This record gives sequence, C-alpha cells and structure tokens, in this order.
Amino acid sequence: MKKIVILGGGFAGVEAAIKLRKNKYDVTIISDRDYLFVYPISIWVPVKKKKFDDVKLDLNAMAKKHGFKVIIDKIEKLDTEVSTIYGAGGEYSYDYLLVALGMGKLKLQGMEHTHSICGKPEEAKTIEEMLDELVKKGHGNISVGFGGNPKDPTATAVRGGPAFELLFNISHYLKTKGIRDKFKINFFAPMKEPGKRMGDKPYKKMDLFFKRYKIESYVGKKIKEFEAKSVVFEDDSRLASDLTIYIAAGDGHPVIKNSNLPVSEAGFVRINELCRVQNHRNVYAIGDIAEIYGGPKWVAKQGHLAEVMASAAAYNIHNEISGKPKRKSYWEHLNIVCMMDSGDGAAYVKRTKKKETIIPLPFIGHWMKQAWGFYYKNSKMKRIPRFPGM
Repeated sequence: MKKIVILGGGFAGVEAAIKLRKNKYDVTIISDRDYLFVYPISIWVPVKKKKFDDVKLDLNAMAKKHGFKVIIDKIEKLDTEVSTIYGAGGEYSYDYLLVALGMGKLKLQGMEHTHSICGKPEEAKTIEEMLDELVKKGHGNISVGFGGNPKDPTATAVRGGPAFELLFNISHYLKTKGIRDKFKINFFAPMKEPGKRMGDKPYKKMDLFFKRYKIESYVGKKIKEFEAKSVVFEDDSRLASDLTIYIAAGDGHPVIKNSNLPVSEAGFVRINELCRVQNHRNVYAIGDIAEIYGGPKWVAKQGHLAEVMASAAAYNIHNEISGKPKRKSYWEHLNIVCMMDSGDGAAYVKRTKKKETIIPLPFIGHWMKQAWGFYYKNSKMKRIPRFPGM
C-alpha cells in the first residue's frame, strides 16, 4: 500500500486526508499541534461569542473517525531527493507527499506590539484578554489592519476579510456594553483600495459598513513600524492605538524556503494546475503554502480554496496510483466566497469570473455563519452528512 504523508493539520491537510482515506490509503498527518483551528469562526473568541475550545477540532478524534494517522512533531527539514521528512522527533519516509504547512508571516519592525486573528491560535485569547482590559478601563483606541507582500505580484497572500469582520464585531460588542462612544476604532492598510479583490460592487458597499459601525479609515500609506501605543506610517505620522491587531502579509514558510522545492520570489511553492509541485512527480502543495497562478488577478487564498486544492490533489494522486488517465484542475474553482460577519448580521460576498455578488443579510446572516461553523465542525466528525464535493 502506498504511504502518503501530509504536512499540516489545517483545512487543506485534513480535507486531503479524509479524501485519500476513502480509497483506503495509508495516510499520515504530521502537525505541530494536535488540533485543527477553525480560523473563520475565531473572530468570535475576542467578543466572547465562542470559547477558544469551541474553535478547535481534535486531530486524533478525526483520525479515529476517518482512519488516518496523526503524528505531533515540528518539521525542520524535508528532502524530496530521498523522499524523507526530518522532524524534531524523528524521520519520516513517503511514497507521496502533500505539503500543507500554511504561510509564513512577513515581518515588520515592532510586530511584537501587535496581535493577529490569523496568527497562532492562542492570539485569539490574547486579543480577548486585552479587549477585556480596555472594556474595564471604559475607553481607548483600537486599530485593526493588514499588510501586503511586495514580492507577491499576484497579491494572493493578503488576508483582509478577518480584519473587516473583527472591526465590525468589536464595534457591535462595545455597543452592547453601552460604551461604543467611548472608543475610537480604526482600520489601516497600505493599499489605496483594500478589499477591492472582492469586486467593485462589494468594495463600494464597504463604505456603508464603515459608516454604520463608525470605523475610521487610514489607507494608502505604507506601514513603517509598530510601537507599543501606535502604528507608525512611512511619513512618520502616528495612529494612536491601545490595542493593535495586525494581519501580516503571507510569506514563504521557513521549512520550504530551506528545502529543494521550487518557490516563487515570495517563497510560495510553485505548482501546476493539478497541485503537483513543478518538477516533482510525487510531491503536491495545497492551501496557503502554494503559489496561486493561472486564474483571475483578484483570486485570494481562502479556506474553501484550500479544500478545493486538497480535493484535486487527492483525486490526482488516486488516479495516478490506479493508472487512470483523468486528472482534475483546481483552476475550475478559482473564486472568492465569504460570509462577512458583523456580529449583528453579515454580508454574503461572491466573485467569479462572470459575476460579482454582495447580499446584505441583517441579523440572519450572523446565524447563517454560525450554522456554517456548526456544519463544518460536525461534518468533519461525521455527525452530520457532508454535501457532495465538500
């Protein structure tokens, strides 16, 4: 039986493991933590709509349900010439390898003064604790923003959606506390038109959200550095901030940068439309770690795209092993889909090659995203059936 190893226990890694196990392969996930963190619903941890443990899925429990194996280890090096992975706790060989380690983070000076809702999972709790302190204080400045990677011409390494969601959720949360007028909430980004990847229609309607939730905007200026109580821009102007939440641009993963895999200038693994790594017959890269190319300029890295890539890779590996000629391309599903939550509602946003859609969903939208979180977690544990193709 072919031995298939997956590096990373996130959206892409777990989806690939589940799909490959349907064909009874020997599948092992190697991850540095024993749980999958459901980042799309982690925005509710700081505002106390979810507890930290509500956003976790136990990898060993999923492994038991689906039949794959889990090894908790930190990957230090991989050498595809000898089909070997080197971890802090041992060495691992494979017949097929799927790399799903996620992105690194582009560092800026003073980032130790910031926290990210898309960084280490524990940071969601840190943001919650710091927000608690400001609520007790009764006033303050809160700044939420994201950055870009100048070495990434596709700009797919930008993760802006969670920043917008957190802005709106924090504003709503403070309103329920009766202290919203005591806080200044700011958004910052170096791009002139952050959020434009969603499409012209959704982008124009973002102004309505900013006005409704009373968000001040500071865009179009590069971020020079962060200080303990401020964001410093390239012109040396400062944005006062008692709590700075910053989603750094994606960068190549350190393990990959030091490997013999082909990478883009920004450090992402170069793949073809089958998710196979260039010049490597038995190595695939899926999710945030892979360079996304070949589609519209506005395409973005998202959880649903990671699962599409995982599904395509699993299909192609199975067909290769089985001697079947048919292959699947992840390019068929290059689009943007999100339910942008605001705490008291949401907006459904979708962009495809042919159409841009934004549908405001006051009140019910928030519960629709809550329902998605319930579905995602329970479908992975087989407590409810999974829809075809998911």
